[in-house]
Parts: sequence; structure tokens; C-alpha cells
Amino acid sequence: MSSIDFDLRQLEIFVKIVDLKSFSKAAKVVFLAQASVSERIKTLEEMVGVQLLDRLGREITPTKAGELLYKHAVLLLDMKKTACLEMQEFMGVKRGDIGLGGSTIPGEYILPRILGIFCREHPSISVKLSVADSVNIETRVLNGGLELGVIGSRTTQKALICQELWADELVLAIPAKHRWAGREMISVEALFQEPFILRERGSGTFTIFDKYLRTAGERGVNSLKAVARLGTSTAVKEGIKAGLGVSILSSRALETELDSGLLEALKIENLPMGRSFYLIRDKRRISSPLCRALCDFLLKSSKDSTYGEKSGPD
Repeated sequence: MSSIDFDLRQLEIFVKIVDLKSFSKAAKVVFLAQASVSERIKTLEEMVGVQLLDRLGREITPTKAGELLYKHAVLLLDMKKTACLEMQEFMGVKRGDIGLGGSTIPGEYILPRILGIFCREHPSISVKLSVADSVNIETRVLNGGLELGVIGSRTTQKALICQELWADELVLAIPAKHRWAGREMISVEALFQEPFILRERGSGTFTIFDKYLRTAGERGVNSLKAVARLGTSTAVKEGIKAGLGVSILSSRALETELDSGLLEALKIENLPMGRSFYLIRDKRRISSPLCRALCDFLLKSSKDSTYGEKSGPD
């Protein structure tokens, strides 16, 4: 039996196919014709001696052998990237791209400002910011699609290193002309009777809100009088302005609307809702020099309150 062998280019193509679940999409990413991608995967399967991919209709999924190879391929490609970056660093060349994921609140309201400062200090480093819900960001960090993530609740994934960043407060957002306008707080019982706009499942904001309700001995978010489930904080705010209902939002997401008087923020009696945002990375992977630089910068920013606060018009 001949020994198993493969090269890094084959692994790069294989990983892209698994990630994108498509030969054609992977071909575009790796700058090859689809026929060439198919031929290279065929050669890889012959060299390994087993089928690596299942073709289920239009979607491509890895076989058990493919899952095993994918796990090691991601690590090998990470090591190659790290080696290249460390050689660049050794030679004084500090440039490259790094993928950062942010859940909705930090991704839309905190990170753009902070990354602007980082990029001015490191003009040869390009940060690619992806915004999604906390669960999605966790998943992408775990599968190697992102090097770092910032999410709205502490992770339970043992493979992830989790470090606290900026503080936040959850508040009840209502329209300026709502009957509760002008009040400082309302009761939990009143909240359960009010039309309520939910965020999507996987939202860190609603994971924390649900936890606070249950810790206080109340029913969870599924017992609220839900009128809609919307995918972003921006959509939720627009729904509140239109009179669709009220909702729980980060105080950071409401700065503009509170300043303009379009919305008001209330607290809920006996239910203080502080939380933090967290930096996550996969401890199974070697951190690249660029990853370490950005990680250190974000942790430093959490110690300096001016980084995370609004410093002028957006």
C-alpha cells in the first residue's frame, strides 16, 4: 500500500469546497477553473485512497474521512499562514489581512470606530470585519473562518479563549410618544403585556435578557407578547419607531435615537441588566502575529474607556 500524501494547495482547495459547499464557488475563490478544481480533488482522493466529499444535489458535504482531513487541513493552513507572517515580521514587514467577526452591537456600534484607530496605527494591516449574531461568530471562529470574534455573551465553548472587553447595559426602548414616555422604569409584569419585538435566535442580547428574566424568577423571553422577530438591532429600532412594539436593546445602539428624541430608554424594576462584550479566539490554533497585534489592541481599548465611547458624529 502506497503512503498517503498531499500538498498544501490541494488542501487549500479542499477546505474552500467544504466551507462554501460548492465546487464552483470554491473555484472562484482560489482563481481556478471549475474543471481544474474537480481534477485536483480527484487527485487528492486518489492519493489519500478514500472519497472525501459527498455530492448531495447541489450541496457538497464532507464524508467522515473528509471531516477528519478537514480538521487537520485547517490547522496546517493556519500554520503555513503563521509561518509566512512570522517571517514577514522577522524581516520587518508588517502587513497582511486578518478576519474579525463582531456580533451585531459591537460589530455595528463599537468596532468600526476602534478599528479606525487601529488601522491608522497599523496602515499596512487590513482588518476584514464580518457582522452576524453571536452564535454565528462563535461557529466561524471554531471552524477557522475567522481568527477573532467579539460577541455579546460569554461563550460556553471549551475550545475558545474568552476575554472580557467593554461593559454595556440593556434597556427597554420605546417610541417617544408611547404612553410610558417620561417614566424612568416599568414593572416586569407590564412588560409581559406589551407588544414586543424579538431579535433572531442566536442574539447575545436576547440570550442575556432571557437569563436575567429567569434568574429573577420570571418567565423567559418566549413568554413575551411577541409581534415580530427581526434580524438586526437597526431593524428592531425601526420597528419601535413605527409603533410595532417595544424591545430590549443595548444602550450603545440607542445613542443617536436618544439624542434626537425619537426613542426613550427605560429600566425594568428590580432587573438591572449589565453585561459585557467578549473577545474570543480558538486556543487550538496558533495565533498569527497580526492576530496577536489586534488582540492586544482590543484588550488595551477595553482598559481605556475613550476607545469604546462615542467621540463625535458618526
